[in-house]
Amino acid sequence: MHQYPLWKTITLIVVTLIGALYALPNLYGQAPAVQIATVSGDPFPAEFGDQVSKALAGDKIAAESSRLENKQWVVRFASTDTQLQAVDTLKHELGQGYVIALNLASKTPAWLEAIGARPMPLGLDLRGGVHFLLQVDIDDARKAAVQRYLNDLPSYLRKKDIRYTARRAEGDTVVLEFADGDKLEKARAAIAADYRELTLTVPANAAKPTLQARMSDAEAKRIVDYAVQQNLVTLRNRVNQLGVAEPIVQRQGQDRILVQLPGVQDTTRVKDLLGATATLEYRAVDETMGAAESAAQTGIVPPDDELYYTRNGHRPVLLKRDVIASGPQLTDAAPTMDQQSGTPAVSVTLDSSGASRMFDFTRQNVGHLMAVLYKETVVDTNYNAKGEAMRERRDIADIISVATVREPFGKRFQTTGLSQKEAHDLSELLKAGALAAPIEIVEERTVGPSLGADNIKRGTYAAVAGFCLVVTFMVVYYSLFGLFADIALLLNMIILVAVLSIFQATLTMPGIAGLVLTLGMAVDANVLINERIREELRLGLSPQAAMTAGYERAFLTIADSNVTTLIAAFVLYLLGQGAIKGFAVTLGIGIATSMFTAIVGTRTLAHYWSRGRKLQDLPV
Repeated sequence: MHQYPLWKTITLIVVTLIGALYALPNLYGQAPAVQIATVSGDPFPAEFGDQVSKALAGDKIAAESSRLENKQWVVRFASTDTQLQAVDTLKHELGQGYVIALNLASKTPAWLEAIGARPMPLGLDLRGGVHFLLQVDIDDARKAAVQRYLNDLPSYLRKKDIRYTARRAEGDTVVLEFADGDKLEKARAAIAADYRELTLTVPANAAKPTLQARMSDAEAKRIVDYAVQQNLVTLRNRVNQLGVAEPIVQRQGQDRILVQLPGVQDTTRVKDLLGATATLEYRAVDETMGAAESAAQTGIVPPDDELYYTRNGHRPVLLKRDVIASGPQLTDAAPTMDQQSGTPAVSVTLDSSGASRMFDFTRQNVGHLMAVLYKETVVDTNYNAKGEAMRERRDIADIISVATVREPFGKRFQTTGLSQKEAHDLSELLKAGALAAPIEIVEERTVGPSLGADNIKRGTYAAVAGFCLVVTFMVVYYSLFGLFADIALLLNMIILVAVLSIFQATLTMPGIAGLVLTLGMAVDANVLINERIREELRLGLSPQAAMTAGYERAFLTIADSNVTTLIAAFVLYLLGQGAIKGFAVTLGIGIATSMFTAIVGTRTLAHYWSRGRKLQDLPV
């Protein structure tokens, strides 16, 4: 009698049981929920649960559950209408100290969650939410780099005791003028030694000895890549401030970033936070008597100064170009109230380099003025006569405070002069980090929860219909061995869903398409096996021998056909984005699991069915 390895039977049973256990959470579904996180990131107060219950009870809103999950407070509701009503209530009752977002929360029992069994997260098209495609202003990144060189090169030359007579920016080039050719040559040698990323040229027809410094193509590309990558990191931090589960923030192409936030419906709040470019700059004030008023009237600003105006009163103030500390050096910020004036403020913490510069400046300038400059980029959308959207970027720069340095300080201090909303929003932006370049929303879509539910229903119908058609065909055409293939197909679906759930692969409509395709392809191996068994029977082999030969000789053909499909799925995963990548993941895992269930699963079923029987023929 043919001996079948016991380890294959044990492996099949263990894999099936584990697969069923980890696929089970997907049957419980999800409930409309409100997700609450603290703005500061601090733990919730001990009485927070009672505070939430009291707020909901005041408006007669019933919650199915309310508890702390993964450092966030999650409140589940029976319907979407109740969820939307609860959001308004909680935002009003809890105040600005909390981030409150719409979400869908799993109804998986605690005993399954205890062993790490979780349902597959649903993508934007199934769950509902918002989709943004953001354009990074790479021209602004280049201009910012030119501005940095316009400030850094003169400071560098002063340290080298090389005097220049004028400086200016012309496009992407920094122009320096000198009194004579000797100083120009010294400057060129010094800059070439320490700024190798710059291309230096001396124009032949210039009226004065002039040196032009321009970024190399490689440096310009590096700056653009850095700006996009830094914006990517910053946007991820800002999304984390929203408390959204399973967000997608990824680069697309050279200068675009895709943001998908499943479960979020408040697009205004998201747009305000993602696109905001507000930051602070701390600068010294030019205290020359009457210089600011003269510059405002004549438009002639000293070379080392910049002219700005105060927010209240619009008084002109000359600020030194050199920045003491700015947004990128701010490691933490939190809204607070100034103890002396009782006005809103932002408590700021600097990193080590910023703290060192701030301490050195305040130590050397006690009794002198320091200004806080609030800078923000706003994109205004207007419509022309044809109804086409015309977007214009507008830069806002206001001095929010000018104060005398009373004593040295460095790492921690307060900034006043803001409204309560500005203090709250600015603290969020500073914690998340500053954008390296402004961004603009070029595409926006909102998928409602009802549309996501409809997609799930249609996808489920498609999967069930495909499964039923395949099952019927296999039973009719291959009889009992077709039934074995159908059982293996069911096991394949269970194991596939379990694997996707374990790795928390996001399920989207293309992913469902991959599942349906896997249903059709999963029986392909059994078709090859059954046809091979038929061929061996026609050649005169006994039923047991034909069955053994069919499985063994069909293996290479099965492996060949599936490996080529796996290669295609792998290439799709590497080169694809978003939906294509989700389809490739589902297809690749489905092929791997279908090979296991088709070869090991049906072989095990056929072995135990035929064991002890005196077969004259096979029902294949």
